[in-house]
Amino acid sequence: MESSIGEVAEAATALETGAAHRDIRKTALDPNFWYPVARSAEVRAGKAHSCSFAGAPIVLARGKQGAAFALEDRCAHRQAPLSAGVVEGERIRCGYHGWAYDASGACVFVPYAAECSRAAPGVRSYPCREAYGLVFVFPGDPALAALAPFPDVPSANDRRYKIRYLNRRAQCHYSFMHENLMDMNHQFLHRRLMGGIKTYFLGNRSGDGWAEATYSFRRVSGRQPLGENFILNRGQWRWKRAPLSAEALATPPGDRMVIRTDYPYQSLKFWIAGASEPALDLWNCYIPVDRAQRINHTFGMIMIKRPKHRFLLDLLWPAIVWFTNGIFAEDRWICELEQAAFDAQGEDRNQEIFPAILDLRRVLVENGLPLETRRG
Repeated sequence: MESSIGEVAEAATALETGAAHRDIRKTALDPNFWYPVARSAEVRAGKAHSCSFAGAPIVLARGKQGAAFALEDRCAHRQAPLSAGVVEGERIRCGYHGWAYDASGACVFVPYAAECSRAAPGVRSYPCREAYGLVFVFPGDPALAALAPFPDVPSANDRRYKIRYLNRRAQCHYSFMHENLMDMNHQFLHRRLMGGIKTYFLGNRSGDGWAEATYSFRRVSGRQPLGENFILNRGQWRWKRAPLSAEALATPPGDRMVIRTDYPYQSLKFWIAGASEPALDLWNCYIPVDRAQRINHTFGMIMIKRPKHRFLLDLLWPAIVWFTNGIFAEDRWICELEQAAFDAQGEDRNQEIFPAILDLRRVLVENGLPLETRRG
């Protein structure tokens, strides 16, 4: 039996064990935030699209007037998925008996008992918004939706940036993804794609609900991939690595990368030395798919600033896609191996020493909910 998101929140208030003692891999994401659950392009007019948040099935539909709405993906009648039904005008009809629901979740028509339609039970509706080419829902208490801050991603609306959308699934708890991006000391993982990279950790900061770290990098061996070269060097084609002195190795370059988790979202910005605006601006959200929250779906955007000759970015886009696909594949592979280790051990046994990750883990646990209280 699936338990509702509301049950998770209610159970959290009864938890006796403090958050500080909770296993991070047994921490559920707080549903009282706006979460992307689909690309806008996936929710076509007159069509239904199925998705989920932490095991709660959700159907997205786009009515004739163009606005998307979100409902529980179960017909109140026989529990058949509404996503298997038909979108007609501004309502969705179950494909089994034809019960029709409007955007508020109210049952507005029962074909064989029209006089009883108003008495028929409805289904849950979710607050729904579209922005940045993504469809967001608020899976928590709907009374809190208007008070919850909506993600602010200025580069996504800036025509000087070209967007690559991220839409991929990983078989691991969302916390592994946060840690992977925050900890840039894992460049050895990407040695085949990127060559030898020396990471300079320039400090970390944290507060209530957020943590961030700053880095710089220097290539010490190998050649830079074409996609990475264009993103970070703005087409200045620095293919060959200059000989590195001991002094050069000891001094970080002027480029800066800041990675930040603003619970529950994560961002990465990269500034070329002397630049006032980032050359690369990434925004991610990791959505728990299943009830156990050991599968996550990443919805995000890589926003790359166009160079002076704008056509160059379009010309080299396939190389950028190839490079980023390779990086993401390696990250997913290692995070899924981490999840496998957790599954085998039954608990988080990580011996973490890096201050940026210690801050991040605190933020995720303190702002999350106890996963273990969910009723079976």
